[in-house]
Amino acid sequence: MWLVGVADTTFARVDLGGIAARTVRDYEEHAKVLRYTVPGIKDLPVAAKRLFGDGCDIVIALGMPGAMPIDKQCAHEASTAIQAVQVAEGKHIIEVFVHEDESKDEKELMEIARERARKHALNALALLRSRTALTAAAGSGRRQGKPDAGPISAVH
Repeated sequence: MWLVGVADTTFARVDLGGIAARTVRDYEEHAKVLRYTVPGIKDLPVAAKRLFGDGCDIVIALGMPGAMPIDKQCAHEASTAIQAVQVAEGKHIIEVFVHEDESKDEKELMEIARERARKHALNALALLRSRTALTAAAGSGRRQGKPDAGPISAVH
């Protein structure tokens, strides 16, 4: 049985943690979800650390930074701290940030958020299955939340 931590925020305008948790439950009967909701993205590193302390095998950290320059700065700081927790714990934290300014309207933003949270939850499950579970897709230009970019063909 795997224990998957889902850390999300109240600042997000979409229930990203709910999407990720449902995806884990729908796709893996041998996984249990432990959810931890915090106010904002800068709180996610501690939430992830505590989830690991509660026995989680992997954590999915989900947040929705705003469109202002300070929001971008906070997202960068949160991401840096998330990376530090990953290294300290020796376990993956799948960081799922959906920036409010990456779409032209709220409908598209909702679709990006749903797909990114869902696809990254599936990535987390793949990493739990095997360290080579994603190897076949290496270099394929996969994207989470937007259309795949595809691989770049070899240039002769």
